[in-house]
Amino acid sequence: MTLAEVHGRLANTAMIYCILMAVWGLIQFFRGKGVSGGYFGAVVIAEVLFAIQGLIGLILWFGVSTFKPGWVHWLYGIVLLMGAPLVYAYTKGKNDRPEMLLYAVAFVIMIALVLRAMVTAAA
Repeated sequence: MTLAEVHGRLANTAMIYCILMAVWGLIQFFRGKGVSGGYFGAVVIAEVLFAIQGLIGLILWFGVSTFKPGWVHWLYGIVLLMGAPLVYAYTKGKNDRPEMLLYAVAFVIMIALVLRAMVTAAA
């Protein structure tokens, strides 16, 4: 399996992970729960996944790959990487019910960003 294929499959993994995080967050919100330690841990895992995805993208960009996606592809990746930390900073690390909704909505937005990044890579 080539590094480009790994990058593509990690994009699929990121999509599925964002869907699961959004659903989990919305279920917790509608059950009246706040952000748990487990959810925060899962957010960190999402960030690590996005960072690995970006690192592989950089290796492909500067390495052997002849495929060079445009700047919009990079923009989506950077925004994805900044999404959860921005929510954390905005909420000042609180873990009440309203913050749970913010994380869930952020992951819904991340679903759209992953999709758009995949489309711009294919174009």
